Amino acid sequence: MSRTRRNFSAKFKSELVIELLKGEKDLNTIATENNIQPNLLRNWKKEFLDKASVVFDDTREDNLKEKLALERKEKAEYAKKVGQLTMQVDWLKKKSEETLGPDYESKFSPKPFED
Repeated sequence: MSRTRRNFSAKFKSELVIELLKGEKDLNTIATENNIQPNLLRNWKKEFLDKASVVFDDTREDNLKEKLALERKEKAEYAKKVGQLTMQVDWLKKKSEETLGPDYESKFSPKPFED
């Protein structure tokens, strides 16, 4: 018959580690009071201290990455729109030339203002 593995919540782990870091009780006392192995508590403390710097990480880098990705997406959308409009203009020029003749631009282009 095998024992079921106990799972501890992150809140429980952090409370014990903080209690240990306060120094009011030693590791063995806290482990005994909570019916866990001292080695387990030692591992939690090590993991807690190793990952503590994440709290102070600068999130500006993530914000810049998100902003850059958004700008790239917008740029791609604009390029797509420019391509569509260019195709429409080319098609309209071709159709205009077919129906109005090759010199349609000189007939229908606006004249510059005369002084």
